[in-house]
Amino acid sequence: ENKSWIFKHTQEVGKLKASYNLNPSDPLRESQQIERIERLSKDAGLDQIFAKKILNFIISEVVKHHENLQK
Repeated sequence: ENKSWIFKHTQEVGKLKASYNLNPSDPLRESQQIERIERLSKDAGLDQIFAKKILNFIISEVVKHHENLQK
């Protein structure tokens, strides 16, 4: 069940991770994405701390969904 269009694709990834018994979290990938959002927000003249907080929130929600799929 998809609760939000934002998580449409991450739900599919979560199902794949669950079916292959993979870790719901990927710390290396997450840190790469955080570095990317910091760079992009800086280049765009946006608040890097705010952008990082938003991405961290999204990552935590995605990981929670993936963990729930593994239960």
